[in-house]
Amino acid sequence: MSSPVSRKSINDVLPPARSANLAWPEKILQFGEGNFLRGFADWKVDEMNSKGLFQGRIVVVQPVKQGLADVLQNQDGLYTLFLRGIQGGRLVESRQVITSISRALNPYPQWTEVVAVARSEELRFVFSNTTEAGIAYSEEPHQPQQCPNSFPAKVTALLYERFQAVQGDPAKGLVFLPCELIEQNGTKLKEYVLKYAAAWNLPTAFAAWIESANYFLNTLVDRIVPGYPKEEAAALSAELGYEDKLMVAGEIFHLWVIEGPQSLAEEIPFHQAGLNVVWTNDLAPYRSRKVRVLNGAHTASVLGAFLSGLNTVGEMMKDPVFGQLVHQAVFDEIVPQLKLDPEDRRKYAEAVLERFRNPFIKHELLSISLNSVSKWKVRVLPSLLDYVKSTGKLPPALTYSLAALIRFYDGRPVSERELTGTRKGHPYPIRDDADIVQFFAAQWQAYHTTHDLHRLVRAVLSNVHFWGRDLTEIKGFSTAVEGHLRHLVQGKIQPPLLSRYEFNPAAAHVAN
Repeated sequence: MSSPVSRKSINDVLPPARSANLAWPEKILQFGEGNFLRGFADWKVDEMNSKGLFQGRIVVVQPVKQGLADVLQNQDGLYTLFLRGIQGGRLVESRQVITSISRALNPYPQWTEVVAVARSEELRFVFSNTTEAGIAYSEEPHQPQQCPNSFPAKVTALLYERFQAVQGDPAKGLVFLPCELIEQNGTKLKEYVLKYAAAWNLPTAFAAWIESANYFLNTLVDRIVPGYPKEEAAALSAELGYEDKLMVAGEIFHLWVIEGPQSLAEEIPFHQAGLNVVWTNDLAPYRSRKVRVLNGAHTASVLGAFLSGLNTVGEMMKDPVFGQLVHQAVFDEIVPQLKLDPEDRRKYAEAVLERFRNPFIKHELLSISLNSVSKWKVRVLPSLLDYVKSTGKLPPALTYSLAALIRFYDGRPVSERELTGTRKGHPYPIRDDADIVQFFAAQWQAYHTTHDLHRLVRAVLSNVHFWGRDLTEIKGFSTAVEGHLRHLVQGKIQPPLLSRYEFNPAAAHVAN
């Protein structure tokens, strides 16, 4: 028999503030309905709205055919955000119902509604988080009445609709704030939009309007948002008194660095709401530090840790082997390659590992595993190449991480974008772009027939489409990866630990 709590939804406890903002204009179009944007950007807009600084709402569009738009729409755009951590030795916790989203759309059956939002004169900003693989170009035709497939193609089609609606008014362009973790995310999005405009033979005046009237800003985001707290969901629902299928858990820390003119900061005044948003004319130092240390440590460690039987970042940090692997990757192999003040980079790295040990964040390793190929290229490969260049040697932990990635992608095809792998006799999902999934399915199938591990490793490392270069050209790298992978295939998951740092797993248990 279900409890009374399960029958009462978040819609039934509509915050009083919600009724006031129903009349506010839809100023933001957002591509992405996942945990991160809801626990980061949408929360920031809610904070501005609560202080009377923005008074605008967000229309959320799911970027792919399968998503959560219908669930979000069924909850009237409402969800509960839990932020928890330790600051200055004290427990800090907040919970609030986020009310900044006006509606959620699936663009494939609802393209007309999305076009109407794009044509609205009230629209000014576009947020996005379509994963590292989302900002990419792939040929497809322009069909005005149909939703395009790629994210940049969607943007191009919608901008063209807007261009026609506002008759090319230079004052009616949009400000793009992409949150995808690729270098120069705004610049690349603009590049692909212009490429689609040319491929579709759209008017040259439209291309000129894209260039002159719209801002494609490079940004960097930083907050760990594990998402739905499934282990605590029942207890939290009982406390709240309602069911929320989209509750989100995140850490207290947050940073959004935006490379763009300060004048735009006055239009979306995060800073006036006391939020940690930095407007700068040079994003590079911030990005290098965050992507290589925080994201790089994640990507370099979680796949091996998962294969060993661990499930969360917290478990990984407490584990005597994989906890040390993280320390080794960060302090021996990643941080020394950063072109930053040594003391600043050390302090940042220590803070990152403290965030990894946050006892309130149940960050699932599988959630971090999504799109691991593009993540490894962006987050880990630059540190590996810099290490080789500066030392003439291979970084042991980062080298092991690619072997773990290859082993993780051993699975049976279940759909165009998903494989099913096996860990200790239990299945797990492997999700990535279709071409990546199909490549690994074929390579592993060949291996299971021939048992030729050398051929498998060389096929993966020489895939220039994946890595942007042939990794077999790195002296000794193919042999080292093959050695690690041979152990992984044999069930010997533990990585090599060559750190000069003393690692105390007991200390890693402390939330500090």
